[in-house]
Amino acid sequence: MTRFFRRVQKKLALPPGTVEYAGEKKVEKVTISVINYDEIHFEEKELASAEECFPYKDTKHVSWINVNGLHETKVLEELGDHFGLHPLILEDIVNTHQRPKMEDHQKYIYIVLKMLHHDVDKNLVTAEQVSIVLGFNYVLSFQERPGDLFEPVRERIRKAKVRIRKMGADYLAYALIDAIVDNYFVILEKFGEQVESLEEGLVDNPAPSQLEQIHQVKREMIFLRKSIWPLREVISSLERGETKLIRKGMGVFLRDVYDHTIQVIDAVESFRDVTSGMQDLYLSSISNKMNEVMKVLTIIATIFIPITFVAGIYGMNFEFMPELKWRWSYPIVWAIIAGVFFGMLTYFRRKRWI
Repeated sequence: MTRFFRRVQKKLALPPGTVEYAGEKKVEKVTISVINYDEIHFEEKELASAEECFPYKDTKHVSWINVNGLHETKVLEELGDHFGLHPLILEDIVNTHQRPKMEDHQKYIYIVLKMLHHDVDKNLVTAEQVSIVLGFNYVLSFQERPGDLFEPVRERIRKAKVRIRKMGADYLAYALIDAIVDNYFVILEKFGEQVESLEEGLVDNPAPSQLEQIHQVKREMIFLRKSIWPLREVISSLERGETKLIRKGMGVFLRDVYDHTIQVIDAVESFRDVTSGMQDLYLSSISNKMNEVMKVLTIIATIFIPITFVAGIYGMNFEFMPELKWRWSYPIVWAIIAGVFFGMLTYFRRKRWI
């Protein structure tokens, strides 16, 4: 539940724009990498400090500066001062519980996304906040820890004569967003297989352990919806926004990401409906199974009621019961009991109760 309702660890009554990291320290040291490129030029290296990033702001090439780790706020403040980021933007970067959003500050666009990872061992989805700042010829990306989904984008940049090398910073920002959205399909595919397996198990043999699995899947769908749903508004704002930072030719690419986002949201909603139906299916299956058991017990009890009555009559052993002294009394009673048993069994079968 901590993924849904995070405890407030930030100090209260701080001035707006105070850059204070309130999350979990996920790396020992903040690492900074830069890729500077155009159609002909390419440069990639690791930087030792924030000051080494400063020359990459005003180059004629596209610069992608990626920061892993948010706990060293001094590094973020130095970058923010040089690139002209508002203190409230820096505050949002270090407060990693932000919902996906987009803010246009004319000279740059600030975007917040959720990068999702699937923990196979725990079968849980974890979210990492990714902040992207799009400038005229640069992109800043801030992550909580190393290890991301952007390696395919880096590989494309490393190759010559590819589209991304010919495009500007806006296309780079699109590529990063697209990589995050495409990963949503991978996670949903894994949950789709789990939902399908659960549904088959519920039909064949429902068990209490399956109910716990259904609740877990429902919680994950709620978490996915919370992380993905606002992204539709973000992409739509980027597509419709009138800003010099995004060229008109980018509309077709942003519409493609928007379509993918809608597909992801529809899939999440479908899984939520299916899991809700699975819970009803489980309760119905358990109820039907209980009804079958009760029906068998009722039939058995109904058959033995008259047999018990006959046995009770002749078990009283009164002195003046003439049947007790008849030679064939014992087999006759057994014949009556057998006749009642098979007669009622035949009647139940004709009624299709058994």
